[in-house]
Amino acid sequence: MSGTRRFPRRTFLGVAGAVALGACKRKDVGSAAPSLQEGTMPPSVEGMVPQRPLGKTGVNVSIVGLGGYHLGNASDEKEAVRMVHAAIDRGMTFMDNCWDYHDGKSEVWMGNALAQDGYRKKAFLMTKVDGRTKKAAADQLEESLRRLRTDMIDCVQLHEIIRDSDPERCFAPGGAIEAMIDAKRAGKLRLIGFTGHKDPSIHLAMLKAADEHDFEFDTVQLPLNVLDAHYRSFEKMVLPVLVQKGIGVLGMKPMSAGKIFETKKVSATECLHYAMNLPTSVVITGCESMPLLEQAIQAALTFQPIPAEKVTALLDRTRELGKGGKLEPFKTTTEHDGTVEHPEWLESA
Repeated sequence: MSGTRRFPRRTFLGVAGAVALGACKRKDVGSAAPSLQEGTMPPSVEGMVPQRPLGKTGVNVSIVGLGGYHLGNASDEKEAVRMVHAAIDRGMTFMDNCWDYHDGKSEVWMGNALAQDGYRKKAFLMTKVDGRTKKAAADQLEESLRRLRTDMIDCVQLHEIIRDSDPERCFAPGGAIEAMIDAKRAGKLRLIGFTGHKDPSIHLAMLKAADEHDFEFDTVQLPLNVLDAHYRSFEKMVLPVLVQKGIGVLGMKPMSAGKIFETKKVSATECLHYAMNLPTSVVITGCESMPLLEQAIQAALTFQPIPAEKVTALLDRTRELGKGGKLEPFKTTTEHDGTVEHPEWLESA
């Protein structure tokens, strides 16, 4: 694989004592998603990151997850391994990754970390593939399995569903969905999902295509942050549908790829707590150093459901910042679109 992503990117659990979170339900799927206040919070082991159900899969995952792209920005592999181990030791067991992050370096570092001292059995491992054809997706999955040093990945997602044509291509005869189904039957993966950051309508089209093909996604990854609520909102348009369908919600870009934090209008902890307050199964955040990892863990440990009036005040504070998607470039530009820069990833490994 050639090329390097230049932009920033923000099995089943063997951990005992996980307690299921009450399901949040809502009939008006076209409106904003319910907050966590409408469900219940599970008790947590003191000092350990709490867990939530991953939709209706029967699996529990940590409420905050370690972002794979930023792991590849660690100072070196030794530091990356240290971070993975420290995260899992503290209960942050959701490990995010992707076939194309840092030309595969993120997967290699994570795979090496999980191969040590039984850490693989303690982690929920997720990665993504870019291929839209059956062959491309299957080839990329095989490469990810080798790098991650495992014979089974807990969840594999179709990456960057960002084009109007992507749903049709993925579900076409000889498309990527066939590769995912074959891999699941072969025991190479357990759960199937998709991710995207461009437009809620494309997520909805992907879910519609799944319904039309009698297929159910286990997970969906989408940007959820205090700015998203104001522009082309995944929270308002997609999240309620996922909750209704019982699909595991993987929140990403809680700080809008760092843009929110740069404004100094909202703290990193407020950003993480806002996303955790939504009916997310996990909030994936980029950590490239131990201090950032500790910040994420502390946000998970200190989270409490946010009163409605405080949510309103936070959204009022960020309304101007959110206008027009100016601080969400992944929606409005191609800056975060790796498969636009490398269209060959869609076709072959």
